[in-house]
Formats: sequence, C-alpha cells, structure tokens
Amino acid sequence: MHLLVPFASDDSEACRHVLRDLALPNLARLLARLAPAARDEGTAATFSPPHERALAATRGWHGADGVLPFAAQAAVADGVAIGDLAWGLVTPAHWQLGRDHATMIDPAQLGLGEAESRQLFASVRELFESEGFTTAWGASDRWYLARTELEGFATASLDRVIGRNVDGWLGETRSAMGRLLRRLQSEVQLVFHAHPVNEAREERGAAVVNSFWLSGCGKTQLVDKIAEPTVDDTLRAPLLTGDWAAWAEAWQALDSGPMAQAANGLDTLTLCGERSAARFEAGRPGLLRRLRNRWTAVEPHTVLEGL
Repeated sequence: MHLLVPFASDDSEACRHVLRDLALPNLARLLARLAPAARDEGTAATFSPPHERALAATRGWHGADGVLPFAAQAAVADGVAIGDLAWGLVTPAHWQLGRDHATMIDPAQLGLGEAESRQLFASVRELFESEGFTTAWGASDRWYLARTELEGFATASLDRVIGRNVDGWLGETRSAMGRLLRRLQSEVQLVFHAHPVNEAREERGAAVVNSFWLSGCGKTQLVDKIAEPTVDDTLRAPLLTGDWAAWAEAWQALDSGPMAQAANGLDTLTLCGERSAARFEAGRPGLLRRLRNRWTAVEPHTVLEGL
C-alpha cells in the first residue's frame, strides 16, 4: 500500500506555527518504521506542485515542469475520445478583481451546476473551434481543449493558482500558442460578462464565472496501475483557503484515521508540501536502525517543515 498526502505543509510562517503544536502520533510511528527512500526537491515557483510530480513519477510519466498530462487522463475518465491529440483541461473559474491584480477563488466553491456549465461552454465553444481546437465537455468543472501544439505547452497547475495573483502563473506569452490563448482568454471573459447564466448567479448572490484556467496539457501516457498510490487530499481545501484551524483538524483526522489504519500495512508513504516531496518505504532494518528507531523519537513537524 502506498499513501500519498498532498498539502502536508506549506512555506508560510502560519503553517510552521501550527505544525509545532500539532500532535500526530501515528505519523510519528510511521516515520519511525519507514526509511527515507527518495526526495524530490523543488521550489514554490514550479508550475507542477510536488504532489503532481510525485503522482506522475509513480505512474512512470515523463514530462518537464508544467507539462504532465493530467488533462488527457481526466478526459479519458470523463468518457472523452481523445485519439492521438494533446489535451488541456479548461476549468471555468472566478477571478476576484482587486485594485492591481486578480485572484482566483477555488472553482469548487462556485457550485456550478451542469445546466449552467453546459450553457457557458456552448457560448464559447466556437471561439476555440474557429482557431483549430477540438473541444469537449467533461463535467461541470472540467472542459477540454485539444490541439497538436498543446504538446509540451507548459501551464501552472490549478493548485498553484487558487488564492493567488493569477498574473504570476499565466506562463509563456511569447510563443504563438501562448499569445493565442491569452487572446482567447480575453474574448471568453467578454462573452461571460453579460451571459444570462452569470446574470442569474449575480441575482442570487453567487460568484460569477468570468474566466477559465488551462492546465495539464499533453498527450496521454500509460499509467502503471499496480503502482498507483492512494491519494488522500483532505488537507487541500483548508490549506488553499488558509483556514489553519480546519487544516489542523484535517491533519488530526488523517492521523487518527487512514494513518492509524495503515500503520502496519503501509509499504510506502509520500508526504508533499509546497516545495518538495519525501518518500518513505518499508524494508528490513538492520540492527543499528532498529536501535535508532527504538531510542530516537521522530518529530513529524521537522519532516513536514522541510517540505
């Protein structure tokens, strides 16, 4: 069994403060039993966050930063016939406009219904298809674009952008594809501005859909299903919203639930923060390691703060 935990920490002082007071006894037992096996060092500025890089590695995927083919895989799961094209995930989104920048709220908070989503998608579909893209509707929060030139086109993961200034994550604008997508983004925003769906949402006090985010571009790659980890993303929502009390509660629930249940059967544990990921694996420890594990307490916060 391989348990992969995204959003196990981030690079903020608030997170470090919470971690130092957080009791995670079952994680401590796992860290004492498992041995460090690999570490993926990175920065908080990479387009692909550590948990996506770790998941891609277990699947045997290849690809540079920001070009891991999560869109194609999601499209297949949504029943889209992807053929041999390179696909990108289009997430309908709300950009909250400030005085000098726009911040993306978590698309999950939009509560976009299927009928609303289909109407919005239909209103902009021709914009993309007139530029040579193949389009597909997958789910309320998952639309898809396909075109050969999306292969190798780097985009920032949605998880990097939520709650942050979108300008820092828009990526390349010098390439022909980058310029085209920026223009289409502006045109889509104009269509959405006076759309009946958004007018109805405004009337009931719901956030409007005023833009989109493109991510996960590339051609599909095979997945090693035998090595596929169990991903527990319960820490995601509270961390992205900066709700540290809820994040601490989610960590304690994760520790007392899945980690306690897997304490003896877990072969691999991957902890992912904002910059890096660390993998720990079971093995047959030698005498020195057994003595060290017996007498040396493993402090989870020291491991998590290093991510």
